[in-house]
Order: sequence, then C-alpha cells, then structure tokens
Amino acid sequence: MSEEKRLMKGNEAIGEAAVRAGCRAYFGYPITPQNELTAYMAKHMLDKKRTFIQAESETAAINMVFGAAATGARSMTSSSSPGISLKQEGISYACGADLPMVIVNIARSGPGLGGISPGQADYFQSTRGGGHGDYFHLVLAPKSVQEAADLTYKAFELADKWRMPVMILADGLIGQMMEGVVLPPAIDPESLPRKPWGVGHQADTHRANNHVSSINLVPVELEALVRARFKRYEEIKKTEVDFEEVNCEKADLILVGYGTSSRVALGALEMAKAQGIELGLFRPISLWPFPEKRIAELAAKGKKFLAVEMSMGQMVEDVRLAANGKGEVHFYGRCGGVIPSEEEVLAEAKRLLGK
Repeated sequence: MSEEKRLMKGNEAIGEAAVRAGCRAYFGYPITPQNELTAYMAKHMLDKKRTFIQAESETAAINMVFGAAATGARSMTSSSSPGISLKQEGISYACGADLPMVIVNIARSGPGLGGISPGQADYFQSTRGGGHGDYFHLVLAPKSVQEAADLTYKAFELADKWRMPVMILADGLIGQMMEGVVLPPAIDPESLPRKPWGVGHQADTHRANNHVSSINLVPVELEALVRARFKRYEEIKKTEVDFEEVNCEKADLILVGYGTSSRVALGALEMAKAQGIELGLFRPISLWPFPEKRIAELAAKGKKFLAVEMSMGQMVEDVRLAANGKGEVHFYGRCGGVIPSEEEVLAEAKRLLGK
C-alpha cells in the first residue's frame, strides 16, 4: 500500500524529511522566507526529545552544528541568503574538519539584505565554496515540495557517506508553496551506525580520544589533507552527479534551469510544443558536482543552450565551461525577486531559433 500523501509547504516538508532521516540536533535563527522550517523543527524535534536550539545568531548556530556533528550525531541548520553568508566561516571549518551535516538555504533576492522574494543569486556562493580555503561540498537543488523532502532525506545519507556538509539550495517559492508530498520512512537515530571518528564518551567503545578540528600548523601535513580531500571530490564527481532531461535529443535548443527556473522552463517547453516548436530541458539536480559531462556530450552534437535563472547569470558560467565552445550558450534571467515567465522564456527561445 502506498503511503499517504500530505499537503505541505516546502519548508515543512524539508523539516519532516530531516526528522525522518534521523536528525538528532537542529540549530537555527529566524529569517524569511525559511521561518516555517525553524518553527517546524522547534515543535517536532522537541516532540521526539531531540535537540532544538534557536541560537542567538547565525554564527552561533553553525558552530553549534559543528559541535553536534563532531559527536557523530546527524545535525542540521537552515537559513536564507544573508544568514548563509554569516555561516560561511563555520561551513569552511566543517569542510576542513570533514564533518557531515545538512545546511538548507531557502534563498531570497540580494545582494545584501535584498528582499524576501525568491532568488537564485546564491549559486556561486553555494557551488564554489563560499568561505575561505580550498574546499567544495555537495549542493542539491529541488524543483518541488516532493523533491525538497526527498533530497533532504538523501542529503543526510550523502553527508555521512562522504563526511562533508551537504547543502539543499532551494528558493523562497519552493519553501513557501504547498504541494502534495509522500514522505520517506522514518529512521530511528539509535539504529544508525556509530561513527568511529566522533568525539565524546568512550567507555563502551574503549577507543582512544578523538580530536575534530580544521587546524593544522604543519604545511606539508595540511597540504596532504587537502590533496586527499580533493581526491575524494573526484570520486564524488564520478558517482553523485544527478540531472533530469526532457526532449534533449530531439531539440536544437535546450533550456537549462534548476529549481523554480526549471519549472518555468518546462512550462515554456510545453507552450512551444503546442506551437510545433521542439525545445529541450536540462535540469541539474546536483549543482555541485555539476553535470558537465552530459552537457559536453550534448554540445558536441551541436545543441544550443539557453540558461534560465532568477539572477543576472551564474549557473550559465558552468554551462559555458561544460560546453567548452562546442555549443552556443545564451542566457535569460530576471533578478531582484522577479520570476521569469513562461512567455518570456519562450519568446527568447523563439528569437534564438529565428522563429
């Protein structure tokens, strides 16, 4: 028998998926448009006698996540664009200490405080390692409430598998909208395997004391650690790339978008089909690692690309790098919290096709 479908906001679905994934500790600070997520965790984490703390700041919250993750507990924080900026130093520390955790960004428009409307201008920050030093972390971009739940659940598994932070990069529209969602099965945190590297009580394991830190004052040792981490990144690029394609083989022009923009692009594709025009859609689900190999394959077949974003153009740079001059890459975007319309995207596609 299939599970019951619930009508939930994206923020709430992320929270419930985290609880079901065995999240034992959540630390956050209020900011629009992700406040429903913090509120959901406040109720349901405490209901299950797990840890919830509304920290005094975003900086405090990420450092609390660091501490909880260092014990081996599945841990999480969430925020929105300027709040994520304040967490960047702690995220760099977590990557430097190889700590698994889940970080949710329900992005708003910027820069600065910007506005509370949805935006996608946090792409560079998310996919390039927004803090200091040489590092990356996994970034997953849902397009729906269902995917917001599924990818959050998966994020905890990936974080543990690769010992690194995983970011869910959504936007205010996905966080605030309501859709039907079938939720994943609940995991008892006590059933999860212990992490031998974790700090804390050793009486029952008889292991040596563990020390979790990102600091190393011996240059050759730090270099070796960073190089080993980058070897792990190469393995991630081979195994964790995720994307969706619609009609890419038939179409000469492929729309490329993630999250909300991909929904708009799909609507434009369907409108084009009704007019006898073949468009394709390529949707990156993993923003890091980016699905560059598949875009390169499509570019080698002579395909053209139109990147659709809620920004002045950031993901388009990765499309250009992947195409490597073998396929034309164009851009259409709106910013400041304005969402591109299906009609606008179709008009730009038709212009590029000469129709």
